[in-house]
Amino acid sequence: MGCKSNLRLFLSYFSQMKDIASTQDIQLLVNTFYDKVKTSEIGFFFNEIAAVNWEKHLPKMYIFWQSVLFADVKFEGNPMGAHFPINQKAAMEKHHFETWLKLWKQTVDELFSGEIAASAKNKAENIASLMAYKMEMDRRLS
Repeated sequence: MGCKSNLRLFLSYFSQMKDIASTQDIQLLVNTFYDKVKTSEIGFFFNEIAAVNWEKHLPKMYIFWQSVLFADVKFEGNPMGAHFPINQKAAMEKHHFETWLKLWKQTVDELFSGEIAASAKNKAENIASLMAYKMEMDRRLS
């Protein structure tokens, strides 16, 4: 197979991927993402420091991302406030949020393609930047 044939095959594969379009898509994205997070270098924040109850946490994340991407539900939580106590126990630094973002983007790209998928990555970039900044400021002021 030539280089052009490989490129056509590659583009054909990605053009068949669908965009994020439903609650089920968000659940798949969030579940797949957190499966990666749990075993990554940032997994200790979730598994040990926060001791996340996944049965409670994942449904909150479904609603959060549905509100961010579709604006058809209202998220009632305070994501920033939830992270401050964790940051006090173990510093959540910029490189941790970079890992979080890398895993998120990888997961989106593995599962979806399209306008909402691109938005999910862009919004995650903004979230990661803001969270990293707020956690650093929290540590400086503490």
